[in-house]
Amino acid sequence: MPHSTSLITLLCLAFVLAFGFGLLAQRLRMSPLAGYLLAGVVVGPFMPALVGDQTLAPQLAEVGVILLMFGVGLHFSLQDLLQVRTVAIPGALLRILLMTALGWGVGRLSGWTDSNGLVFGLALSVASTVVLLRTLEEHRLLDSRVGQVTVGWVVVEDIAMVLALLLLPPLAAGGHAASLAGLWLRLGETVLKLAVFLAFMLVVGRRVMPWILARVAGTGSRELFTLCVLATAMGVAFAAAELFGVSFALGAFFAGMLLNESEFSHKAANDSLPLRDAFAVLFFVSVGMLFDPAILLRQPLQVALTVFLIVVVKGALSWWGLRMLGERDEDARLAAATLAQIGEFSFIVMGLALSLHLLQPEVRDLVLAGALLSIVLNPLLVAMLLRQVRKRREQACLEVPPLPADLRDHIIVIGYGRVGRDLLRLLRERHVPVVLIEEDIERVHAARAAGFPAIRGNAVLPQVLASARPELAKLAILAIPRALEGGETIAHLRALNPAITVLARAHSEGEVKYLLAHGADAAVLAERELAYSLADMVLATPPYRPARTPPQATS
Repeated sequence: MPHSTSLITLLCLAFVLAFGFGLLAQRLRMSPLAGYLLAGVVVGPFMPALVGDQTLAPQLAEVGVILLMFGVGLHFSLQDLLQVRTVAIPGALLRILLMTALGWGVGRLSGWTDSNGLVFGLALSVASTVVLLRTLEEHRLLDSRVGQVTVGWVVVEDIAMVLALLLLPPLAAGGHAASLAGLWLRLGETVLKLAVFLAFMLVVGRRVMPWILARVAGTGSRELFTLCVLATAMGVAFAAAELFGVSFALGAFFAGMLLNESEFSHKAANDSLPLRDAFAVLFFVSVGMLFDPAILLRQPLQVALTVFLIVVVKGALSWWGLRMLGERDEDARLAAATLAQIGEFSFIVMGLALSLHLLQPEVRDLVLAGALLSIVLNPLLVAMLLRQVRKRREQACLEVPPLPADLRDHIIVIGYGRVGRDLLRLLRERHVPVVLIEEDIERVHAARAAGFPAIRGNAVLPQVLASARPELAKLAILAIPRALEGGETIAHLRALNPAITVLARAHSEGEVKYLLAHGADAAVLAERELAYSLADMVLATPPYRPARTPPQATS
């Protein structure tokens, strides 16, 4: 192939094999991540197959990490980060210290040098940002409390690792006074650079970046807008690393977080999504390329111990720390499960330690084996815990909550979607008593967590309606977008309380007629109400405001 280059060869092999093995994993009801990792193993140097360039894969994977962290920042405001600081900062730092100490202890028992044990523990202490974010997005947990805590946690870990990497060269120098003095000087310099970077981003970046995004969006060019998003992510990440000594991922995260305040943040997130996914796949392929399958035969017990430390021990420490810091048991379990793996910063730590002769290759191979296996096991562990959570919620939601004994003249709201949520919030602000009926388990759980009395079930069923005391209710509002169910529900409401007023939601003129014919007192068509609201706004504008008719003279 005369036009072939190592870069093109790697991209072709990575994407084709990742697609094939990812699809196979999906068919076997496993996470596609397992397929991506297997693709890396096949294309890596330890298998008698097509060999990709090992030096290029991590660099391309770094692009995936930058774009992924930028995308997370677009959904994660500064306020979200500050809200979890009392959990993320002490929790992350405590786990790093405990896992590093535990790794040192394992090293001592295994006959390793102190440096091998310390680096081993440090590499096991930090979670993979890429794996975490993929898991949160797959299970739609990114905007939840679990997502906020774990994202804040890995941000703290990234900052801690930037500082920890400065400890390795003095450790390699034997801890002499000169090297220790240089260490404190470099630590102080790094902390100062980090503080300057954060101040610059908050003072300058917070104003400049959203302004640029708005100006480019005003051109109407989709290509320029997408390019602006990518240039912002990559440019800030590069500047953060080169000028301030901050990691690429951390710089991209803060860039996205500040752009979160822009009205175009959702468009920026959507435009960068395909590239984020494509380059994130390369991260998993690069991890697979580093893995030597022969270690499973050479050191099976040591590999099993490493995986046990990552998945079980680190997960238990995370859960304990989160509980001690006041998190709910359910949230602490899920957060601990998502953090029970290792990834990119572990590889950076090992690479530097190897170059400084602080780590033996066999210890590195153990960490790589633990990383790959923990990445495979992590989605399965999270999915298992989520099934248990949903089962508990389902059992809890089957129980009808006790309603106040003096409840009467209340409003029954059916449906807790976007319309139902806003409606219930507005009614509560006006101190109107309400009872919700919703059949989706997750929505019922969310409504009860928000403080609304919620009954789980389909409102079409008379026994479900009866639980909301319709005979004492003043009004019922059908916030569901299903007219046929609405007609049956209205009929049952009328049978239980002929005097009740019923309002319904419709999506077409036909649905309006259907609901009114089946007993609704009024049916709201969203598009029509929007037209009325816009017309009212137009008529309130001075040029179009109707002129006042002068009073007629009387004789």
